[in-house]
Amino acid sequence: MDLEKAFDRVLRDVIRWTMFKLGVEECLLSAVISMYTGAKTAVRTVYGNNNGFEVKVGICQGSALSPLLFVIVTEAISREYTVVFPWELLYADDLVVIAETEDDLIKRLNEWKNFVENSLP
Repeated sequence: MDLEKAFDRVLRDVIRWTMFKLGVEECLLSAVISMYTGAKTAVRTVYGNNNGFEVKVGICQGSALSPLLFVIVTEAISREYTVVFPWELLYADDLVVIAETEDDLIKRLNEWKNFVENSLP
């Protein structure tokens, strides 16, 4: 399963939670979160830019810190659910779930998805 699109959908509370779970010092955690607080973007067209709007989800594209933040999020999730899913492997933005049958695989993927969607802040 390719988690590439998850990069744009990571909630800021999840970033904070995962950094805390992995023991990142409060001063660093606060610095990272402050980078995202009040972040705005605008849409540029041939007719000009709009007034802009606040961006409340996702990891900033183009930032050198972004790949590290995504790895931190996936690592914390992996550690949290390793007990539940011993047959999973995360690498970069890919997830591998191993099962003996197709039905078991579908069940494991749905369980993984439900745990992530319902258990994170």
